[in-house]
Amino acid sequence: MVRKNKTLYITGAGVSADSGIPTFRGKDGFWTIGSANYTPQEMATRAMYLEQPDEFLIWYFKRFAKYRHIKPNSVHKWLSTKKLITQNIDGLDGKAGNKNYIPIHGRLDKVCVLEREGIDVELIEAPWDAIADTSGEDIGDTELKKILLDAFRIPSSMKPEPGVSLKPFVLLFDEYYTEMYRMNEAQGWMKDAENIVFIGTSFSVGITAIALDIGIQNGANLDVVDPNPVDLNLPNINYHSVTAAEYIKNLN
Repeated sequence: MVRKNKTLYITGAGVSADSGIPTFRGKDGFWTIGSANYTPQEMATRAMYLEQPDEFLIWYFKRFAKYRHIKPNSVHKWLSTKKLITQNIDGLDGKAGNKNYIPIHGRLDKVCVLEREGIDVELIEAPWDAIADTSGEDIGDTELKKILLDAFRIPSSMKPEPGVSLKPFVLLFDEYYTEMYRMNEAQGWMKDAENIVFIGTSFSVGITAIALDIGIQNGANLDVVDPNPVDLNLPNINYHSVTAAEYIKNLN
């Protein structure tokens, strides 16, 4: 007998598609749209933030902060009472009422003071609304960069300062999972789960591989929900070739 309280849900960008947020690897996705001179994989790195903070911040602001007021959809609301780890930084699970979900890749609505990786620092409300109010809709990139650099306390040397400058609370490609992202807690949830349901994820990031390994080792039931699910070439995985909304409708 399946015990619902032993089910862990792990979600990806597909869950937020119905809210109007592009998936990461679709034709209009975040990782298909870079800047004028850099690919998304080059932009979304700690190295880019440290070396060219103006390029990093304007890219992040235009690609992510524009979605800060998006509303949760029916899937987020259904997941609001579930044990949930999400790869999404959009914060929609929190808006839907989930009080203890783990945003394993960070949160769009938070920033933190720059420190070495592995050092826990306090999360601060992101200044996106203030930046948007100051910049207006018709501002050019040069002026917008100046506003972003000021808001994130980047000095005129263009070198972010540890203990002073701000960094978006997001796990970048060249960073690793730390306790800032509740990694030990997430692994504990995985080990305790009798059922792990992956919804709307492409299995292209580390947390899904970790969850799969733990689930297989512990003999958990594994389900993959996606209109075009990735074939993981693993035994005993149940594939559901439907959208997240269709999946929860079929459960009710």
